[in-house]
Amino acid sequence: MAVTGDETESAATGDMSGYQMSSPTSSLPQGVGMAESKGPMHSPQQKAEEAARKRELRLMKNREAARECRRKKKEYVKCLENRVAVLENQNRTLIEELKALKDIYCRKTE
Repeated sequence: MAVTGDETESAATGDMSGYQMSSPTSSLPQGVGMAESKGPMHSPQQKAEEAARKRELRLMKNREAARECRRKKKEYVKCLENRVAVLENQNRTLIEELKALKDIYCRKTE
């Protein structure tokens, strides 16, 4: 079977997920092929490279999650600040209204 795919990254890391199987081009009968192993054989260097690749992927995902968390927190704080401003204005208006009503009430009782 012919193998195609991004061989530069996959070959360097030992990852076979980048490869795709295409139709057979050899003269072997369809049921005959290379012997399949039960698991991939990795050298210590390949294991180290794979561990480094997984670590980098994990760190990259963690950085992105942290960035998104900071963005959401910033948005939340900005929303709270806006709400505080609205409530302060509303409170100021209510205090002024209360003072006006007290003035009206005091003038009537005099």
